[in-house]
Amino acid sequence: MEKNKTLEVYSRFEICPTRAKGVYLYDDHHIKYLDLYGGHGVISIGHGHPHYIHTIKTQLQKISYYSNSVQMPLQELLAQKLTKLSGYDDYRLFLVNSGAEANENALKLASFHTGRTKVISFTRGFHGRTAGALSVTDSPSIFAPINQHHFPVIRLPLNQPAPLIAALKQGDIAAVIIEGIQGIGGLDVPSDSFLKLLSKETKAHGTLLIIDEIQSGYGRSGHFFAHQKSGIQPDIISIAKGMGNGFPIGGILTHPSIKSHLGMLGTTFGGNHLACAAAISVLEVIETEDLLARVYSISQKIKFALSSIKGIKKMKGDGLMLGLEFDFPIKDLRRQLIHSHQIITGASSNPNLLRILPPLTIKLEEIQPFFKALEEILSHH
Repeated sequence: MEKNKTLEVYSRFEICPTRAKGVYLYDDHHIKYLDLYGGHGVISIGHGHPHYIHTIKTQLQKISYYSNSVQMPLQELLAQKLTKLSGYDDYRLFLVNSGAEANENALKLASFHTGRTKVISFTRGFHGRTAGALSVTDSPSIFAPINQHHFPVIRLPLNQPAPLIAALKQGDIAAVIIEGIQGIGGLDVPSDSFLKLLSKETKAHGTLLIIDEIQSGYGRSGHFFAHQKSGIQPDIISIAKGMGNGFPIGGILTHPSIKSHLGMLGTTFGGNHLACAAAISVLEVIETEDLLARVYSISQKIKFALSSIKGIKKMKGDGLMLGLEFDFPIKDLRRQLIHSHQIITGASSNPNLLRILPPLTIKLEEIQPFFKALEEILSHH
């Protein structure tokens, strides 16, 4: 096959998966890999889940796509299931195709609602690569010249109340956007007290609070959304990755006070029949297999096992969205894990942090080889 016909923008490992099942990938040489990354946390209910496959196949035989110019009862069914299971019964759902698109629409909706243009985001936050989402992302290296003159963004340090209060006092802030748990930024978690302050202060100043649960949502933290441990309710929640278990879908959940009108937002592919079927099946598996409780339980066991491994400087994150920080860059560690032990893990903007985002269905015995591999590699470091 002739190479280099695709734009070279990705750093890729030299493996080529051809099939997957549960928490495992199998490459073109029939080598089995333990997937502790789930393609950036996308695989929520495991590769090839039978209910997921059955639901998509059944829908494909009926109708796979039509635009939002016709009645879409699957969207309403998805919205009802999602709002009920997440505990946001009175919120409404707008469907898109990806996390970046979800944040684009969240920011746009906040500006429509408030009539304002300024946004507060946080250091090491990541919200996507499209224009608006990139504006609130703290990653200058991926800004093209056209992105340099974005709408006004105030970037603040995470978990520090004083700068936040001072910025909100300006009175012209449309929205504050914050991740439930920072992903690419390095698994830093907004404290409960900071989230409560955010909720209180944004309400006081007529500013909308957007919580980006694109990676940290859908049970990954042990709660349906990571922010729910603090007891607050934001105005807008952006969702994507685990929502479709690999099928492209995203969305925003919006507070009932946020009004909409015809033509306000739109998308060609968002909320199509196949995407909705995939997303509905994910919610059904989360509910029937009680994955939220399982995530909490197995996370405690994983943390306990990791706590006895010498060389791990710090554990970060929550649930099955974990970061292991070391005193050295993890680039070679990741390579050894994948090539010598057939275990796939993730990285972040923190060069010393290993990211763990396995399917929520993972069992303790399935992750045991990771503990052994870590101990072996670290004993020679």
